[in-house]
Amino acid sequence: MLHVSDDTFEKEVLQSSQPVLVDFYADWCGPCRAIAPIVEEIARELSDRLKVVKLDVDQNPQTAMQYGVQSIPTLIIFKNGKEVERLIGYMSKAKLMSKIEPHL
Repeated sequence: MLHVSDDTFEKEVLQSSQPVLVDFYADWCGPCRAIAPIVEEIARELSDRLKVVKLDVDQNPQTAMQYGVQSIPTLIIFKNGKEVERLIGYMSKAKLMSKIEPHL
């Protein structure tokens, strides 16, 4: 899974030809660690239709602030450079998939 930074966010996310799921997280965040295996599984299963990246909010505060990320985990789906869905907090794989599918 690709890790993006303030410096690479525009190229890897906003300029992507595929929809992108961005996992805004921090290493110290329990719910972030809990949802990480689900996000990684989705990344593998949908690799042909969805790009999945992670952004550490502690190391990249500029992008987190730009998108108003105030609690983590926050998952944002971008399509054609625009935010189309925002999911906050831990959720099951089934619920996460139900939010992702309409954007593929």
